[in-house]
Amino acid sequence: MEQRKEKAIIYAFLAAVFYAVNVPFSKILLNKVGPTMMASFLYLGAGIGIGLLSLVNRKDRQKDSKLSRKDLPFVIGMIVLDIAAPIFLMLGISYGSSANASLLGNFEIVATTVIALVIFKETVSTRLWTAIILITLSSILLSFEGSDSFRFSIGSFFVLAATICWGFENNCTRNISSKSTYEIVVLKGIFSGLGAFVIALLKREVMPEFIYIIAALILGFVAYGLSIFLYVRSQNVLGAAKTSAYYAVAPFVGALLSFVFLHENLSWIYLVALLVMILGSYLVVADTLIKHHAHEHKHTFTHVHDGVRHTHTVTHSHAHDHYMTDSEHNHRHTQEELESLHV
Repeated sequence: MEQRKEKAIIYAFLAAVFYAVNVPFSKILLNKVGPTMMASFLYLGAGIGIGLLSLVNRKDRQKDSKLSRKDLPFVIGMIVLDIAAPIFLMLGISYGSSANASLLGNFEIVATTVIALVIFKETVSTRLWTAIILITLSSILLSFEGSDSFRFSIGSFFVLAATICWGFENNCTRNISSKSTYEIVVLKGIFSGLGAFVIALLKREVMPEFIYIIAALILGFVAYGLSIFLYVRSQNVLGAAKTSAYYAVAPFVGALLSFVFLHENLSWIYLVALLVMILGSYLVVADTLIKHHAHEHKHTFTHVHDGVRHTHTVTHSHAHDHYMTDSEHNHRHTQEELESLHV
């Protein structure tokens, strides 16, 4: 079980890294592809790419349970919310600034956690709340561009609506994450992509050249397909709240990739925010691997008094925290502790 948790942590971080690839390369492609068309091709690339991957990995695909009728509400919710959220985000950006949208976009982590706690009854510890606060703070520092970058307006309401949609979408996906990951990503990719494509046509966005469509589809497979695939598998073990917190490292990887490929500058704020993010990530890992529980121990003592053998059994319990890196762990007691139990 604990090996599954360690693997899930790796999946969550890799999901964030793959998604971060989207930032610099989408910025390049957006010079040639409209924003809604871009969203459409990214989602379609995810669905088509993972669909082809499932044909290659038949054995892995057969291990997963298939989606059933009772999963339909979560599947529909996942798709509808994935279509609605980008629309709200675009409206938010059109009414406000991109910096403002970036700041408020960090609310997705909080929204996911609150929804997981209140509606889906997912356990959220004090340690995890602290981590989420630190991660949100670090993201705000990363996107902060001065005192004028945050203005609460009607655009802000649209951005918050987008983050709440994604918060619900994360939790919908969490509730079917034990089912076939291939089916989830293919359905999410194809139908969300088609929905965005219809919206792009209604907006009368120009169809890009074929080479840019292919480039967007390939980027979608990596940045959306592989990312969502690993995200869902991580959610199945860690839950929506923790996986969302791990996923928050994506902006830092994106900024680093933009520095490498687009030669954008990294400010001192990036380094400060990175330190806060590392602390927050450490707390999430600790909350995942450190267990707090009580143990009950029985100790049997035998002694001889006046030629008669006497046997005493003493039971005691104690609580402690420890890292769970395997399925078994041992406890040692000092001679003083044992003697204190002897009655």
